[in-house]
Amino acid sequence: MSERSTRDFIVGLFVLVGLMALTYLSLKVGGVSYTGRGGIKLYAAFDQIADLKIRAPVELSGVTIGQVTGIALDDDYRARVELSVRPDVELPIDTSASIVTSGLLGDRYITLDLGAEADVLADGDDIEYTESAVVLERLLGKFLYNVQNGD
Repeated sequence: MSERSTRDFIVGLFVLVGLMALTYLSLKVGGVSYTGRGGIKLYAAFDQIADLKIRAPVELSGVTIGQVTGIALDDDYRARVELSVRPDVELPIDTSASIVTSGLLGDRYITLDLGAEADVLADGDDIEYTESAVVLERLLGKFLYNVQNGD
Protein backbone atom coordinates (compact mmCIF):
# COMPACT_ATOMS: atom_id res chain seq x y z
CA MET A 1 0.00 0.00 0.00
CA SER A 2 1.11 3.51 -0.65
CA GLU A 3 1.72 6.01 2.12
CA ARG A 4 -1.48 7.91 1.26
CA SER A 5 -3.74 4.84 1.40
CA THR A 6 -2.17 3.76 4.72
CA ARG A 7 -2.84 7.20 6.15
CA ASP A 8 -6.44 7.14 4.82
CA PHE A 9 -6.96 3.71 6.38
CA ILE A 10 -5.69 4.90 9.79
CA VAL A 11 -7.87 8.03 9.66
CA GLY A 12 -10.90 5.92 8.73
CA LEU A 13 -10.16 3.51 11.58
CA PHE A 14 -9.94 6.38 14.09
CA VAL A 15 -13.23 7.83 12.82
CA LEU A 16 -14.91 4.42 13.13
CA VAL A 17 -13.61 3.88 16.68
CA GLY A 18 -14.69 7.43 17.60
CA LEU A 19 -18.22 6.85 16.31
CA MET A 20 -18.44 3.54 18.20
CA ALA A 21 -17.29 5.24 21.41
CA LEU A 22 -19.79 8.09 20.91
CA THR A 23 -22.63 5.59 20.37
CA TYR A 24 -21.64 3.63 23.48
CA LEU A 25 -21.49 6.77 25.64
CA SER A 26 -24.84 8.01 24.29
CA LEU A 27 -26.48 4.71 25.24
CA LYS A 28 -24.86 4.74 28.69
CA VAL A 29 -25.91 8.32 29.45
CA GLY A 30 -29.42 7.67 28.13
CA GLY A 31 -29.78 4.61 30.34
CA VAL A 32 -30.63 2.36 27.40
CA SER A 33 -30.13 -1.33 28.03
CA TYR A 34 -28.84 -3.15 24.99
CA THR A 35 -27.71 -6.39 26.68
CA GLY A 36 -31.02 -8.15 26.13
CA ARG A 37 -31.37 -9.16 29.78
CA GLY A 38 -34.84 -8.56 31.11
CA GLY A 39 -35.68 -7.87 34.70
CA ILE A 40 -38.49 -8.73 37.03
CA LYS A 41 -41.13 -6.05 37.56
CA LEU A 42 -41.86 -5.01 41.13
CA TYR A 43 -44.16 -2.25 42.36
CA ALA A 44 -43.98 0.07 45.37
CA ALA A 45 -46.45 2.74 46.53
CA PHE A 46 -45.19 5.95 48.12
CA ASP A 47 -46.98 8.96 49.64
CA GLN A 48 -44.33 11.32 48.25
CA ILE A 49 -41.76 10.62 45.53
CA ALA A 50 -40.32 14.19 45.39
CA ASP A 51 -38.94 14.39 41.85
CA LEU A 52 -38.02 10.73 41.47
CA LYS A 53 -37.54 10.16 37.76
CA ILE A 54 -37.95 7.25 35.38
CA ARG A 55 -34.59 5.48 34.90
CA ALA A 56 -33.51 6.40 38.44
CA PRO A 57 -31.32 3.64 39.87
CA VAL A 58 -32.56 0.97 42.26
CA GLU A 59 -29.80 -0.02 44.68
CA LEU A 60 -29.22 -2.81 47.16
CA SER A 61 -26.28 -2.36 49.55
CA GLY A 62 -24.97 0.45 47.34
CA VAL A 63 -24.96 -1.70 44.19
CA THR A 64 -27.27 -0.81 41.30
CA ILE A 65 -29.55 -3.79 40.62
CA GLY A 66 -32.23 -2.13 38.51
CA GLN A 67 -34.04 1.06 37.62
CA VAL A 68 -37.37 2.84 37.86
CA THR A 69 -39.38 2.03 34.73
CA GLY A 70 -42.71 3.71 35.45
CA ILE A 71 -44.52 6.16 37.75
CA ALA A 72 -48.30 6.52 38.04
CA LEU A 73 -51.04 7.34 40.55
CA ASP A 74 -52.88 4.41 42.12
CA ASP A 75 -56.53 4.33 43.22
CA ASP A 76 -55.61 5.80 46.63
CA TYR A 77 -53.75 8.72 44.99
CA ARG A 78 -50.37 7.39 46.03
CA ALA A 79 -47.43 7.29 43.65
CA ARG A 80 -47.12 3.74 42.28
CA VAL A 81 -43.57 3.17 41.12
CA GLU A 82 -42.65 0.33 38.79
CA LEU A 83 -39.16 -1.11 39.26
CA SER A 84 -37.22 -3.40 36.97
CA VAL A 85 -34.77 -5.49 38.98
CA ARG A 86 -32.14 -7.98 37.78
CA PRO A 87 -33.62 -11.49 37.73
CA ASP A 88 -30.61 -13.00 39.51
CA VAL A 89 -31.29 -10.94 42.67
CA GLU A 90 -33.75 -12.68 45.00
CA LEU A 91 -35.51 -10.27 47.35
CA PRO A 92 -37.40 -11.53 50.43
CA ILE A 93 -41.11 -10.63 50.54
CA ASP A 94 -40.52 -8.32 53.51
CA THR A 95 -37.96 -6.21 51.63
CA SER A 96 -38.45 -2.46 52.12
CA ALA A 97 -37.98 0.36 49.59
CA SER A 98 -36.93 3.92 50.44
CA ILE A 99 -36.48 6.99 48.28
CA VAL A 100 -33.20 8.70 49.12
CA THR A 101 -31.09 11.52 47.72
CA SER A 102 -27.51 11.26 46.56
CA GLY A 103 -25.85 14.04 48.50
CA LEU A 104 -27.67 17.05 49.93
CA LEU A 105 -29.41 18.23 46.76
CA GLY A 106 -28.65 15.38 44.36
CA ASP A 107 -30.82 13.07 42.30
CA ARG A 108 -33.34 10.76 43.92
CA TYR A 109 -33.05 7.00 43.71
CA ILE A 110 -34.56 3.95 45.41
CA THR A 111 -32.66 1.85 47.89
CA LEU A 112 -33.85 -1.57 48.99
CA ASP A 113 -33.28 -3.09 52.42
CA LEU A 114 -33.50 -6.87 52.61
CA GLY A 115 -35.99 -8.53 54.89
CA ALA A 116 -35.56 -11.85 56.69
CA GLU A 117 -38.36 -13.96 55.18
CA ALA A 118 -37.53 -17.11 53.22
CA ASP A 119 -40.15 -16.44 50.52
CA VAL A 120 -39.00 -14.13 47.73
CA LEU A 121 -40.73 -11.50 45.61
CA ALA A 122 -41.84 -12.66 42.17
CA ASP A 123 -42.49 -10.81 38.94
CA GLY A 124 -45.42 -8.39 39.41
CA ASP A 125 -45.36 -8.40 43.24
CA ASP A 126 -45.73 -5.31 45.43
CA ILE A 127 -43.12 -4.18 47.94
CA GLU A 128 -45.30 -3.60 50.99
CA TYR A 129 -42.88 -1.67 53.20
CA THR A 130 -41.98 1.73 51.76
CA GLU A 131 -40.54 4.98 53.04
CA SER A 132 -41.35 8.14 51.11
CA ALA A 133 -38.84 10.81 50.17
CA VAL A 134 -37.99 13.56 52.61
CA VAL A 135 -38.68 16.89 50.94
CA LEU A 136 -36.03 19.32 52.14
CA GLU A 137 -38.15 22.39 51.38
CA ARG A 138 -41.01 21.16 53.57
CA LEU A 139 -38.64 20.24 56.37
CA LEU A 140 -37.02 23.69 56.30
CA GLY A 141 -40.45 25.35 56.11
CA LYS A 142 -41.64 23.53 59.24
CA PHE A 143 -38.41 24.39 61.04
CA LEU A 144 -38.64 28.09 60.15
CA TYR A 145 -42.33 28.17 61.10
CA ASN A 146 -41.53 26.68 64.51
CA VAL A 147 -38.63 29.10 65.05
CA GLN A 148 -40.83 32.10 64.20
CA ASN A 149 -43.54 30.94 66.60
CA GLY A 150 -41.06 30.32 69.39
CA ASP A 151 -41.63 26.56 69.62
